[in-house]
Parts: sequence; structure tokens; C-alpha cells
Amino acid sequence: MSDPNASATDRSPAWHDDRAHVFHSWSAQGAVDPVVVTGAEGAYFHDESGRRWLDFSSQLVNANAGHQHPRIVAAIQAQAASLCTIAPYHTTPVRGEAARLIASHAPGTLDKVFFTNGGAEAIEHALRLARLHTGRHKILSAYRSYHGATSGAIAATGDPRRWGSEPVAAGFVHFWGPYPYRSAFHATTPEQECERALAHLAATIQAEGPGTIAAIVLESVVGSSGILVPPDGYLAGVRRLCDTHGIVMIADEVMCGFGRCGEWFALDRWDVVPDLIAFAKGVNSGYVPLGGVLIAEHIAAGFVDRPYPGGLTYSGHPLACAAAVACIRLYEDEGVIEHARAMGEHVLGPGLRDLHARHPSIGEVRGLGMFWAVELVSDRDTREPLVPWNAQGAANAPMQALTAACKSRGLWPFVVANRLHIAPPLIADAQTLQTGLGLLDEALADALS
Repeated sequence: MSDPNASATDRSPAWHDDRAHVFHSWSAQGAVDPVVVTGAEGAYFHDESGRRWLDFSSQLVNANAGHQHPRIVAAIQAQAASLCTIAPYHTTPVRGEAARLIASHAPGTLDKVFFTNGGAEAIEHALRLARLHTGRHKILSAYRSYHGATSGAIAATGDPRRWGSEPVAAGFVHFWGPYPYRSAFHATTPEQECERALAHLAATIQAEGPGTIAAIVLESVVGSSGILVPPDGYLAGVRRLCDTHGIVMIADEVMCGFGRCGEWFALDRWDVVPDLIAFAKGVNSGYVPLGGVLIAEHIAAGFVDRPYPGGLTYSGHPLACAAAVACIRLYEDEGVIEHARAMGEHVLGPGLRDLHARHPSIGEVRGLGMFWAVELVSDRDTREPLVPWNAQGAANAPMQALTAACKSRGLWPFVVANRLHIAPPLIADAQTLQTGLGLLDEALADALS
């Protein structure tokens, strides 16, 4: 991070250009002090002075293949040499190949791909497809969720990031999903949590009118709202409720898909097949913006003779699709998905549980593959969060201290509320992960002992 003792006159032209002209997302503009990143490789990135950080966040949980992977870079360069851009009503060899590869790893009959520029747009189009398919308007989603910052996606979002965009469009209804550590249902076992969460969702459907509900959209594994792994049976139960009432099931796999949880899609772990899957991030590791919707056969069939009323100038952009083809081939050829699963089972999971045993500030660790949360508390017995939900300013001081302790040691975490999210690139080896865990151990002892 930037030197806190440096004055503005000591900063580089790049820093000054940014502060003069760039409006940063999710930030009070006067408090922004960005790192000027000038390069990255593998699991690390560095600033203009050469200072380096181990990227335990994969940036925004998108750099699944790590930084500057030569296969992906070469694919983008080769595509740029032949065709940089083309309108989406044409086709290109690389777009068809990207769609085929994505569909080849999808469950069930999800065999068609509508390309977008990112995850929020993927959610927008998934919602539109569900409404057009059913002729209904309501969308149900969980309170602990984030689906993007465009109008429909932020309306579906359940966490505090929605508040600044309210009032949102009508027809969005929220429910409580499973979270055994902080159960809304007073459950004492994962089995109880599953049963009671499904009963709550069933009651919500009845209260809203099943015939008015177009879709239930949920993250297969909740991402930035907590890395909440659903108890066994929950996603299958949601699938049954959707089937019973003719509701479209939308799986948001933007963050948890493409190997992040040690599976091609996180819901593969439970053998659940939704009607639509929204994806982005790991599909090409964010080297060029790309997202999309995987569409099941029975929904795609409704648009054989009826035009789909939506599109994007850069849908299926050649450079983005070239990156996706190279990234997916990399995952296949080098066993990246299997590696992520093994690192979760044998390195990250055990290592984080060891930290939990030694640091009273850790209330719980949870996760799959390369997707883990360290939930921090001020009291383990009461499970009081280290900082309040949506804490600002001085109320967030303990998490700010921990974040600074991590970054000062060369570790870049993903910090949300009272949690550290551990989401390194999927290509990181055991030694690199153990290095990161050691740095986290030191930071916890320094900031929260």
C-alpha cells in the first residue's frame, strides 16, 4: 500500500492523475489512496517502487489463473493480431469455441450461452430471461447476497450495498438463507439449518404467491456476503420448490464458479441443475471483461421463433473469448480445478483451522477449494462480531488495523465487514499458500492479540 507518511508531492504522476480524474467505486473519494500497480506475475503483484504483495484476494476473486499467465496473454495477442472487435450479430471462430467449452462443463441441458461484459449484466439478462419465460415478475433472493451494482442486480442484492440505490424496482423480495454460525432459525445443527431455511423459503413463496414469482436467484456458495457454504440438501431443496411452483432457478456462479470451489461450477458438488447460470470472473480470469448466462434447453426453446429483446455491443468480444478459450484449456490441461480442490482440503482448510485454534479473535473458518472466510469476533462465546455489520469510521478500526498488518507484511487480503476472505489464485502451490497463512498468523497476532 502507499506510504502513509508520504506527502502528495512525493507521489508519482500516475497517482496524481488518478486522484485528479478517477472516480472510484464504493469509496469516499477524499479517503482514496490507491496503490499504483505496475505489474504482476502468478500469485503476486507489485507497485511502481517494486514492492510486492501475495494476492490472497485474486483481486476481486477473478484472477483464478493468476496474473499474466503466458498462455492467456499469448491467446489475447494472437486474437488481436487477426481481429480485435466485431459486432455481435456476426460470429467468430473464437466465440463459438468459447461457448462450446463453457457449455461442455455445464450440468444438465444448459447448452446455450448469452455473452455479457461481466457478472452484473449476466444477472440482469438471467432475470429478464426468467421473466419472459414465465410471464411473471417477482424475483426472490437472499438477504446475505450480492449480485451486482446495475439496477436489477442491485435490487436482487440483499446486503447493505443495496441501500444506497433504494428505492429499487418493484417485485424484488428477500428471504433468509442458511448460515449455521449465525442461524436466523435458531438451528443447532446443519441439518436443522437446512430444514428450517427451506421451510422459511417455502413460506415466503406462499406469502408472495407462487404464480407471481418468476425466479429464485441465489449464489451457489455465497461470495462477498460471507462465503457461506450451503448445508447438504439445501440447493436440492430449492430446486424442488422451483419445480413445484414453476419458478426458474438461477444460480449466480459469478464468483464461486470456474474452479473457485474446487468444481467447474460450485453447485456440481451437490449435483444440482438450475435453469440458468450467471458466470463471469473465472471464465477467463478477468484478463478481458467477460460474463454470460448459461441457458437450459427448455428456456432457450422459447426463443426459437420469438426474438430475445436484449443485447450488448460487446457481447462475445473476440479478445475476451480468446482469453476464455485459453483459460478453460489451461484449467483442463493442467488440472487446475482438481488442484484447487486439493489445496482446500489439504492446505487452506487445515491451515485456517489451525489459526482458529490459536487465535481467540477467530470465531469460525469455512469454505471450499480456494474460497474461505475467516470470521472475526470480539467474544467467541457470544459470537459478537469484531466490528458491526456495515461498520464505518472508528467503528471499523479493528478491521482496518488487521488489514494494515496484512498489507505491511506483503499479504493482500479480501476484507469484508468482520471477515477476511481467503481467495488466492487457483494456480498457487502449497508453499505459496503456507507462506500466506504464516503472514496472516503474524498479522492476527500483531493487530488483534
